[in-house]
Amino acid sequence: MTTVQALRTFLFYLLLSSSSFFWCILCVFIAPFLPFRARYRFVIQAWCRCATWLAKTVVGLRYEVEGQENIPQQPCVVLAKHQSTWETFYLSALFEPLSQVVKRELLYVPFFGWAMAMLKPIAIDRSNPKAALKQLAKQGHERLGQGAWVLIFPEGTRIPPGQIGKFSRGGTSLAVNAGLPVLPIAHNAGEFWPKHGWAKYPGTIKVVIGPVMHAEGSGPRAIAELNERAFAWVQQTQQRISGVPMQSTATETPEVV
Repeated sequence: MTTVQALRTFLFYLLLSSSSFFWCILCVFIAPFLPFRARYRFVIQAWCRCATWLAKTVVGLRYEVEGQENIPQQPCVVLAKHQSTWETFYLSALFEPLSQVVKRELLYVPFFGWAMAMLKPIAIDRSNPKAALKQLAKQGHERLGQGAWVLIFPEGTRIPPGQIGKFSRGGTSLAVNAGLPVLPIAHNAGEFWPKHGWAKYPGTIKVVIGPVMHAEGSGPRAIAELNERAFAWVQQTQQRISGVPMQSTATETPEVV
């Protein structure tokens, strides 16, 4: 990374952290008086759009989207590839209101966690995977019934470019039991915003929104088949858009985000 890009990255983090701090303080005092949908737009959507704008303007991290017409009118379960932090910002701004799986400890962070807690996340204990899956099934079904999208990163953690992790069935199980489809999403954000380190590289992130996928039937077999179909689509699409050669086998990763 060049000196100029390092300075731009430092400026990006400075602006991002400063805006986050002041925005969270503001949200704690204003958001409780807003209805849920307006609260989501105020707390999350506005700031996440600011974050992606800062990444584009300061770091030179642009993006192009393919398949936006595939987004259904009714909220469903979004199964997204996980490589970096960028897609969390982008997807949180794209779908509203959105409920996503987060680590329970994040809700204890002053101001940031307090603001997040008002947006009905599915806050799980990662040390107890079985309880986390039950919580995802219960609260995820509730969020979908309340008209919110549910974002799942089925690999369970950020996977470097060129690799794809085993998909947990939690997302497809939630969709099948709710009688809703899944919406798969692939991207190559990790090539410009790596998982490790603070470096950010200019370029154009490719985001591909796939066709909605419905289960063929119900029960465990239908859940497994839908999960395999979503995995195959994401893997194939990653191979098409990635600038890094894909490995031929999936990497085993934790079952729960």
